[in-house]
Amino acid sequence: MASETPVLVGVAQVEQRIGDLAEAREPLDLMIEAVRLAAEDAECPALLNADSVRVVRGMWPYANPARAVAEAIGCSGAETGLSPFGGNYVQTTINKSVLDIQAGRRDIVIITGAECGNTQAKAARAQTDLAWQEIPGTPDLMMGEEMEMRHEAEVVIKLGRPIHVYPIFELALRHHMGLGVQEHIEQVSALWAGFSAVAADNPHAWIKEAKSAEEIRTPSAVNRPVTYPYPKFMNSNNNVDQGAALILCSESKAAALGIPREKWVYPWAGTDAHDHQYVSNRDNLYSSPAIRLAGGRCLELAGVSVSDLDRVDVYSCFPVAVQVAARELGLDLTQPLTVTGGLTWAGGPLNNYVMHSVARMAELLRAAPGDKGLITANGGYLTKHAFGVYSTEPPAQPFQHDDLQPQVDAMLKRDVVIGYAGDATVEGYTVRYAGDAMEKAFVACRTPDDQRAWAVTTDPDVMSAMIKQEFCGRSVKVADHVASF
Repeated sequence: MASETPVLVGVAQVEQRIGDLAEAREPLDLMIEAVRLAAEDAECPALLNADSVRVVRGMWPYANPARAVAEAIGCSGAETGLSPFGGNYVQTTINKSVLDIQAGRRDIVIITGAECGNTQAKAARAQTDLAWQEIPGTPDLMMGEEMEMRHEAEVVIKLGRPIHVYPIFELALRHHMGLGVQEHIEQVSALWAGFSAVAADNPHAWIKEAKSAEEIRTPSAVNRPVTYPYPKFMNSNNNVDQGAALILCSESKAAALGIPREKWVYPWAGTDAHDHQYVSNRDNLYSSPAIRLAGGRCLELAGVSVSDLDRVDVYSCFPVAVQVAARELGLDLTQPLTVTGGLTWAGGPLNNYVMHSVARMAELLRAAPGDKGLITANGGYLTKHAFGVYSTEPPAQPFQHDDLQPQVDAMLKRDVVIGYAGDATVEGYTVRYAGDAMEKAFVACRTPDDQRAWAVTTDPDVMSAMIKQEFCGRSVKVADHVASF
């Protein structure tokens, strides 16, 4: 094979658990530590002399963090890169970096990212300013473009947080699958208990205490209701201080630097695509054409089928994200679909989770030479997607990549009515809590002419019924964005 065959040679994950805010390091410090540890993992300090350092954007004030990382590790002249917001961008950045190495445009690429959500939460409670560095400047490379995520119809009813949107998908899927209320929550909590069990065996997981399905689905003092049907234990856990780093180079570079062969993990194929930009325009609320098309294409380019995969990490911000991806890709929900334990248990450092899943996948593949693993990545509201197949074995052909956007864009785009008044049918909903009290329900509706409309209700009797009965498929009257049953 060509000497430009890309290979992942160094991986690292770091965390900090602080008792006092005075002890807290900021995300940049975690990035630098992770990069140095990734070079140690590869047993090759020379990898720090990279010609490109690329950072996945996070919840911090840095304008060009890659420049500060590059200066700290001794490659101040390296190209700097930064991604937009989105959980898909780790795999997207890997895809781009692999193509750059394969084409000879780059020699050694470092990818890193970190979040300190736990520190930020502690500082907010203490009303303390963390005074993190700002790191001015403009990156040499932007790895993607920012996307506006909310349709005007969603803005009008103040629908926008992922913890409110994903539960709507969950209930739409429940109805589509014909599951009863209790049957559904038992299945979903069993799925999440399986993820928790994997986290218990993951040395990098934030929560290593395995939870039972009953613990996960039952509201309690430590598992408060958040947005029906999800209590806290079914939400991504963003209150973590975690960082990670990956180092990629060519096969010939790895050999020249003397990096042990048992460290090498090959990217075989990668794909990218996003579903319709706005949830309001999607054909339905329980599927993802982008996952089906791009995920299937990634496996095709790698020359493998689902049955050939030895390990899978499906992006797991909320249970519905896993279920939709599994349905679209033909994965078995009764089989392990995570190598980390997922964003609830292993930790959900916002956009950077997939760097942890890739690092963990690399560790497991190294321990089982010849195995093949699939990584899926998701950003937005089940919106932006990226995929990658990996193995310690060299691919049969050079790394393959495809962008499936034209095919996804050709899919049906549903019209939206703002300020709709009249009869409609419920296609999805959720109930938002404030503490232990139900506060507001968001309702996705389908009009008689199959357009989409949104409404809300704060009627306590209706909301109480919504968490006990199936409201999808019911008739509703909408006026002034209020749903009446």
